[in-house]
Amino acid sequence: MRALTTAALAVAAFALLVGCTGRPEGVTPVTPFDVARYQGTWFEIMRLDHSFERGLGNVTADYGLRNDGSVDVLNRGLERSKCLWKEAEGQAQFQGSPDVASLSVTFFWPFAGGYHVFALDQEGYEWAAISGPTRDYLWILARRPDLPADTRDRIVGTARGLGFPVEDLILVDHSPTDCPPPA
Repeated sequence: MRALTTAALAVAAFALLVGCTGRPEGVTPVTPFDVARYQGTWFEIMRLDHSFERGLGNVTADYGLRNDGSVDVLNRGLERSKCLWKEAEGQAQFQGSPDVASLSVTFFWPFAGGYHVFALDQEGYEWAAISGPTRDYLWILARRPDLPADTRDRIVGTARGLGFPVEDLILVDHSPTDCPPPA
């Protein structure tokens, strides 16, 4: 069942992102970028809604550096009403120099989607804002399951200034649950 859920999540995600590795005009990836500092677990704080994440809470993304310079990706989220964890495993490649935060992520080969970090806590790597290939894709991530309101508002303001539909952002639920942790 878990393999079916994983496959369904990955297929749904890339049905929307087929071959879309570009980035929205005016969105500039962070530079300098240090993927070694970026690796680890990130909590999804806010996102624009898409079918591949609809209804999911407790969403995390885990990034791990591979020997070849690419990045392992594991996205997880909890469908609370069913106590069902959904996940998708993928791999990301830098689109150019590894000190520029612009990657192509593949969950279902050969289809890739753009992943562009356009705002980042450069000092501590504690929060980030990511765009997909269009302004219809926006994620705000943090190292903890919450962000101070002023920090969150500042990131949302940056995204608003770049033309993202921030009024449609969803605040991701990370409250405790009685559901068993993912396997």
